[in-house]
Amino acid sequence: MAAKFLAEMLGTMIILLFGSGVVANVVLNKTKGNNGGFFMITLGWAVGVLLAIYATGPISGAHLNPAVTIGLATIGLFPWADFQHILRPSSWEHS
Repeated sequence: MAAKFLAEMLGTMIILLFGSGVVANVVLNKTKGNNGGFFMITLGWAVGVLLAIYATGPISGAHLNPAVTIGLATIGLFPWADFQHILRPSSWEHS
């Protein structure tokens, strides 16, 4: 279970690192990607999601979104016993 938990944390970190990084690159002055536009931002987020899925897919299933986990558990494709372990990173602030 710890491996799944850490994989979800790593996947979330990868997505945010690439997504936020590309937005900063496009928005900030004096960067090579300044005024890169919507396409560059979209491509950066897409690469972040793709890398997160490849990095965490074999370990945790690459849910990376609590809504995916809830949906899969609701239709019976994900065990409810593992539900709390996958969602724990998103619920830390409520502990």
